[in-house]
Amino acid sequence: MPLIFITGGVRSGKSHFAEQAAVAQYQNEPLREKRLVYVASGVATDKEMEKRIIRHREDRLAQGVTWNTIEAPYDVSIAFSQLVAGDVVLWDCVTTWLTNAFYEGFDTGTPCVEKPGCLEEKLSLMQESIVTLLGKKVTLFVVSNELFDEPPYTSEEVELYRQMLGKLHQWFVFVANDAYEMNYGIVKKWK
Repeated sequence: MPLIFITGGVRSGKSHFAEQAAVAQYQNEPLREKRLVYVASGVATDKEMEKRIIRHREDRLAQGVTWNTIEAPYDVSIAFSQLVAGDVVLWDCVTTWLTNAFYEGFDTGTPCVEKPGCLEEKLSLMQESIVTLLGKKVTLFVVSNELFDEPPYTSEEVELYRQMLGKLHQWFVFVANDAYEMNYGIVKKWK
């Protein structure tokens, strides 16, 4: 089934666009057994993120459909394994998930970014679980942020993050049926 990749700048309208597209797909899906699923990777680590999470929840409630929410800040493969044929799924978002992956374990002393092979293992597991999903009758909308208009950063960690995200975006576009970019609320279809 299809994978639809949506990227764009912060506050560009990509989540709203993805939600509307997922609802439209859900309402047009002929299968009887189906769910509209929101896979959420955000963690309310500060007041701003807490407000964004609340706003996203309120936006989904206002759409007049029932979303089944799966919280997946660290291991999206577990969330993806819960999906069944007919599900229409929105994962929001890759950049938040990747940030969580980088710093998972920080509270216990060593974040993943400092453990050899940890990030590569997480990325591989996520990609494998998405490839498995593509073999099922699941429609997957994936949202991510665009962070590539700036020159390279002097921080090795930030530049590693940006490089990994860039490779992930290339992979998503490669496996996606459709790829969109949002800027200023305007949609551009690239694939």
